[in-house]
Amino acid sequence: MTTTTTTTDTPTTAETERALDLLSAWDAQQAAYITHREQRFTVMLDVVDHVVPQGGVVLDLASGPGSISQRVLARRPDVTCIAVDFDPVLLELGRTALGGQPVRFVDADLWDRDWTAGLDGAVPDAVLSSTALHWLPSDVLSRVYNDLGGLLAPGGVVLNADHLRHLDGRTLFAELSARDDERTQRTDRAAGALDWDQWFAEVTAVERYGRLAAERERRFALRPPNPELSLAFHTAALQVAGFAEVGPVWQYLDDFVVLARR
Repeated sequence: MTTTTTTTDTPTTAETERALDLLSAWDAQQAAYITHREQRFTVMLDVVDHVVPQGGVVLDLASGPGSISQRVLARRPDVTCIAVDFDPVLLELGRTALGGQPVRFVDADLWDRDWTAGLDGAVPDAVLSSTALHWLPSDVLSRVYNDLGGLLAPGGVVLNADHLRHLDGRTLFAELSARDDERTQRTDRAAGALDWDQWFAEVTAVERYGRLAAERERRFALRPPNPELSLAFHTAALQVAGFAEVGPVWQYLDDFVVLARR
């Protein structure tokens, strides 16, 4: 089932501008963990251009504050975005920053078998996710992929951009990926990017978001650690879910964009 945890007051112009600044800081913070993050988005948007019809619907899955939706709408202003997440702080930041755009933020938990109820019958032409689905354990992820297989329009696509670690004993591959992660974080932090804790502290220092922090902590208190599932697992799970074409459409070391077409 879906839940709603949001503020009811309309943001002022100053609050919207501050939210956009925090969203930009989010992008810089995330880019410090992901080398070539914008290349991933460019590939995903190229696929959207090819498969999503005029006036189509894009589902931004585990959206955070809406980085994907923001980029989709900049490229395709004809599209409607639905951004689904379970983090009340990030949802409120996204609503405040992108409230003037055709994007609807939905508070729903992918662990819940009824999470699609919040889509109100929408049939997406594409589902995009970035650096998020790795938090799901194998049984939940497999079920979500099955949900998407039944949800998408015919010919629709899933695009999942994420770190999918080398878990098959290739130590050199794993070492090169780890060194790249360290280098990117070191370089970007030296250039002023915040880490997660610093960024979150800045966000929750704003009363509009800080009042949701306790609810966020309650929701995620008992969630298990990252299960580190492989590319092979994601590919197999998508195939079992009935997708006809599945495979990586972009790769840099252990960072992939996996494409699945219904």
